[in-house]
Amino acid sequence: MSRFLSILLITLALLNSSPVKAQVSQIFYTEPEKEDGRRTNFEIIGKFNDNFLVFKNNGANSAISIYDSDMRVQQRVPLTFMPERYINIDFVAYPDYFILIYEYQKKSIVHIAAVKLSPQAQPIGQPIELDTTQVGFASNNKIYTTIFSENRQRIMIYKINSKDPKNFLFTTFLYDADLKLIDRHRLYLPMEERNDLFTDFLVDDQGQFVFAKYLRSGSNDYVSRVSVVTKGPTADSFSIRDIGAGDRILDEIKIKVDNNNNRYIISGFYYQQRRGNIEGQYTVLWDKASNSRQEEKVTVFSDELRALAKSTDASIKTAFNDFFIKHIITKRDGGYLLVSESLYTTSRGSMFNRWDYMNPGYGPGFYSPYYSPYYNPWARNYGNYATRFHAENIMVLSYDKESNLQWSNIIPKSQFDDETENLISHELVNTGGELHFLFNLYERRNMLLNDQSVSPEGRITRYPTLHNLDKGYDFMPRYGKQVSSWESVIPCLYRNYLCFAKVDF
Repeated sequence: MSRFLSILLITLALLNSSPVKAQVSQIFYTEPEKEDGRRTNFEIIGKFNDNFLVFKNNGANSAISIYDSDMRVQQRVPLTFMPERYINIDFVAYPDYFILIYEYQKKSIVHIAAVKLSPQAQPIGQPIELDTTQVGFASNNKIYTTIFSENRQRIMIYKINSKDPKNFLFTTFLYDADLKLIDRHRLYLPMEERNDLFTDFLVDDQGQFVFAKYLRSGSNDYVSRVSVVTKGPTADSFSIRDIGAGDRILDEIKIKVDNNNNRYIISGFYYQQRRGNIEGQYTVLWDKASNSRQEEKVTVFSDELRALAKSTDASIKTAFNDFFIKHIITKRDGGYLLVSESLYTTSRGSMFNRWDYMNPGYGPGFYSPYYSPYYNPWARNYGNYATRFHAENIMVLSYDKESNLQWSNIIPKSQFDDETENLISHELVNTGGELHFLFNLYERRNMLLNDQSVSPEGRITRYPTLHNLDKGYDFMPRYGKQVSSWESVIPCLYRNYLCFAKVDF
């Protein structure tokens, strides 16, 4: 007995002497369902109690599959209230229910409706029609966009009429978590230049609508002016403020809400000259209360970082020319992490550059006056050329609350695929103590899911090959979704069937 006690004490001492890291422990797969294939539209809704819900659409049939903790299907619930064809669908998940928001067209009227559903995918009450738009023609163009706050207590639906190219008409609807209307407004936004474009549209925890408007000086050229555009929860007009970047030559702009510190983070790469090389990172911290610039910082990328980041064919000078910002992650202390990834395409018939890749054609539909700020990655058109997609190194930068660089590191990888992006790039999983990056790599002619993590101090850990990687399953981590602090659900293909895998950390 005393020997057993000694062994137990030694074991506990060893466990307490080193930090415990979140590592992938097990993977559970769904069985292939005959209805689900490569053409199935899907959305991972989330985790409710011990079950996982996934929306699926095959032509005129929409349903929600409910899986248990081992990813065994418990039920496939048909959504009989859904129209046979829909234009777009969104989900907002809460602990005890979720909201399904769907857009569809009947004749010349586009409708947007919503319904609350239980964890068993049963409607709680009847669907509610939120708005309609007469388009006057048969079309499947997306008109409405749904966004929601970080705490999910504010949901905004908006549409943008761009019939007058110099004065866009916004219609906004702000709801609470019970779909009670808080505010509805129609307001105009002047568009001074033909090349004015928008960043992502966001809503903060108080219901303030925020985005950035920027000017490209020419077709597929650099950003020359950036303004922060905000609308308070009940405001009847936009506030437009220049961020004060001056003549600085900037790249694609990203914006992030920092709810903990009541501000917005606006960031992008910058250049020294037109059609030059990326030199570093430009960031503005925007104070929400004063609606003004709080801090401006420029981070110049060092030669050491360039040497780590560059791909095999790139030089140190061009090391960051294919990098795109993918994530901005806020910290409680006011600092933040910025994650970017090297992405580019090559073709036997044509060569696509950075400006082609980041301009897939946002704007009004060809036959529609309504502006759609998002695009469908499945439908991206690169012409009649054989296109190869590349996703390479990942860069992680950590900044303090004043935007001073604390540390930087590179996760090396090299991925490519022909005619599709589905199996390349990565999923980011935040387990609290680490950021995990899940991505496919070829090992001995087999494509295996890899897990590499970054600690709060910037240390990279490459974990051993994941357990329970069954042959025949091809993961699509870029479409994965973190459903709890230690679980992620990733879609995968198995013999042309769409399946899903739950990854436990």
